[in-house]
Amino acid sequence: DELLAEIELEERRRQRGKLKVFLGYARGVGKSFQMLDEGRRRQMRGEDVVVCALQADYPPDVRAIVDQLEIIPTIVTDCGEAIDLAAVIGRRPGVALIDGLAYDNPPECKNRHRWQDAEQLLNTGISVLTTVNIQYLENLQEEVERVTGKRAAYIIPREFLNNSADEISVVDAPSEESVLGGIEDNSARLAEKHKLSRLRELALLVAASVVDRQLESYLRSQGTDQTWGIQERILVCVTGNSDAAEMLESGRRNADRFQGEFYVLHFQDDEPLRPDQHEQLEKNLRYARELGAETNSLTDTDPVKSILEFAMQKGITQIFVGRSAKPPDFWTRLHGNLAVRLIRAAEGIDVIVYPHR
Repeated sequence: DELLAEIELEERRRQRGKLKVFLGYARGVGKSFQMLDEGRRRQMRGEDVVVCALQADYPPDVRAIVDQLEIIPTIVTDCGEAIDLAAVIGRRPGVALIDGLAYDNPPECKNRHRWQDAEQLLNTGISVLTTVNIQYLENLQEEVERVTGKRAAYIIPREFLNNSADEISVVDAPSEESVLGGIEDNSARLAEKHKLSRLRELALLVAASVVDRQLESYLRSQGTDQTWGIQERILVCVTGNSDAAEMLESGRRNADRFQGEFYVLHFQDDEPLRPDQHEQLEKNLRYARELGAETNSLTDTDPVKSILEFAMQKGITQIFVGRSAKPPDFWTRLHGNLAVRLIRAAEGIDVIVYPHR
């Protein structure tokens, strides 16, 4: 089934256009210039390029590029504007340029969102160059709001980016004045620089996430096991022997910081748990789900082997295991041995041993 799915995906990719995203982390970083300039250069190389969505205002250097390109005007209504999909598809260019992917279409349009317009163009075999800022990406809006104090009105699903983007370019070459122009107070400029630094980090992590998923898909199609990842993937191993709240919270923080994935794993042993152990395990798993973890259960006589097989399958980059500070009994000795064996065997994966009280 997995092989068939990969073959079908590869066939769809051959028939689809290619999507390149120019990703920015703030206004003024130069996304429009880079996208339009690439469109101009492709046109000079003989590719058939049209522009089907533009921003309202451009500085002179960007306007000079726009004037060299063919433009298919948008459809303007009382409720907004939308890409003229019928005209673009009828024109059938090789490449369509969309400056500003994160907009909603007027109610009368078939597609509610502009990213769906881009998807439709891709499905007809037309390649798309487009621009977007990170504040519009799903799952990043809360983080961006914490940094900037503002929340974007539009949302682009991360799955669209993960599944459709063939190339992603983080635009990261602005002059300081293009982003901070107008801020005179030194302390305010410093605070704004800190914000921009965090937003830039988020943009780089988004790009790494897309590359990671492309690599994972390629390795699967080649029948190669992925033993590592570009994107951080955190695995926390819990038992019923101790409260894992602090370890789970630490794993969640690591996953959030790097916009990674968060997994929790526990083992079902042949020997039944005592009532207090069962209660503690359920408490740990319940809290893991509250933190947004994907919880998994394994049954195996060799937990180290199972953990590493699971880690290789998921591309885990960090494994959290606990070590109890209580006087050793059978369970705590086993837990300690687990940590030591994992450290020795987990080649290419960081193992963090977390002390439990």
